[in-house]
Amino acid sequence: MEFLPFALYKVHQVRQLDQYAIEQLKIPSITLMERAGVVALKQLRKHWPYARRIVVVCGSGNNGGDGYILARLAHEMGLYIILCQIGDGSKLNADALQAKQSFINRGIPILPFHPQYLKCSDVIVDAIFGTGINREITGMWAKAIHGINSFDHPVLSIDIPSGLCGDTGNILGVAVKANLTVSLIGLKQGMFTYLGSNHCGKVSFDSLQLPDCAYKSITPEVYRLNLQKELSVLPFRIPSGHKGSYGHVLIIGGEEGMSGAVRMAGEAAYRVGAGLVSIATRKSHAILLNLTRPELMCHGVENIEQLTPLLNKATVIIIGPGLGQSAWSQMMFHQILNVSSRPLVVDADALNLLAKNPVKHDHWVITPHPAEAGRLLNNSTLEIQQDRFTAARTLQQRYGGVSILKGNGTLVCGENQPLGLSTAGNPGMATGGMGDVLSGVIGGLLAQGLTLIEAARLGVLLHGTAGDQVAQIHGERGLMASDLMPYLQHLVNLKVVNESHYQFSD
Repeated sequence: MEFLPFALYKVHQVRQLDQYAIEQLKIPSITLMERAGVVALKQLRKHWPYARRIVVVCGSGNNGGDGYILARLAHEMGLYIILCQIGDGSKLNADALQAKQSFINRGIPILPFHPQYLKCSDVIVDAIFGTGINREITGMWAKAIHGINSFDHPVLSIDIPSGLCGDTGNILGVAVKANLTVSLIGLKQGMFTYLGSNHCGKVSFDSLQLPDCAYKSITPEVYRLNLQKELSVLPFRIPSGHKGSYGHVLIIGGEEGMSGAVRMAGEAAYRVGAGLVSIATRKSHAILLNLTRPELMCHGVENIEQLTPLLNKATVIIIGPGLGQSAWSQMMFHQILNVSSRPLVVDADALNLLAKNPVKHDHWVITPHPAEAGRLLNNSTLEIQQDRFTAARTLQQRYGGVSILKGNGTLVCGENQPLGLSTAGNPGMATGGMGDVLSGVIGGLLAQGLTLIEAARLGVLLHGTAGDQVAQIHGERGLMASDLMPYLQHLVNLKVVNESHYQFSD
């Protein structure tokens, strides 16, 4: 994967960057448009070097102007170009009109869009809307996009697939499904969450030669998380360290029939470096839990009196994996809320119990998936997904601490901090137990002294990256949560390898 910036922007912020370049840096807007066409063609040639027949579909805005320039340059290179105009070409602004005229001067006809022109293409270039639309797409534009999506030809979208909302990753009725998106000036936050990655394909980026001073004029609200950066918060292990130095994680859960959840959370906490892990679960299966992982200290807990001594020993508490919503589950959950001031990770059914009796705490990490987030915010799952950024912030504001909104483009939100977005992870991780592993990872990091936000950011990255490494070797289909364990251990030790302060002689 080629390098991409970590800053993510809203659409209006990218427009502000564009205006800064034009007004403050005195870069003519037609120059930026020319650069966009050059960059997009370069990426087309890089990814499809043998393509000879290019169909460019241009809209009536600046995105269409980019398409006209690409088409002109491609024709100058000797490629066969079919250019289709959709919408009223007379409405082009001055720069796009200039780009169109320079194309006309090459003597190539401009054709009204028809799906038949797409049949013989090697590559289709989508230059219809870009970010210049914020309404549902209908009529001839919707038919054109459906037409592009109906052919099994490679598609390059300039800046963003037409119909994809750059702010949310939502679809404006219909959107182009690109194989490659050449994003310009600033990466749009909606490209990396919800349906964004479904439609963007591979993402390439070019700043169009804007200098650093332009980017310093805008403060992004969202950043892609960086594993190497987040790994730097892990403390070194010193020779005199012992198991007590690395924290004691207590995991509460495992209602009858759901004992595997706490088992996986417990091993995950160990694999990322926790010194001790205890499990408080139902007495009926407590003795069985550590048969395959004897390092886990498993306790049958049926009442508050049996739970209290375990709470007193714990550095960090995880509640929720396999917890259920029975009377026992509610008793465990309410006891934690009433007596514990330790860092908490609240997951799974503990979130459903929280939704029924909302409270706010500053010392926990909550980890809902979209359906659980919907219950916490009294919204539907669809409403959560359609604006995940707002949902993540609202969760944090309403419940305190740090909120993690899981899903494609998992979001991490701390108080008064930019949102962190993880691009790690893959569809193979959509299997039972993955959330339990994540809660264990976060708990294990908290036990080693990381702050809530540090543990949440690093935990999400470790979890997703481990899943990606499993999928790279074995494939996505059939991936199980327990497959992540050795990869988690490998990843948390990358920092030790890269930054070791020890010197060895031959």
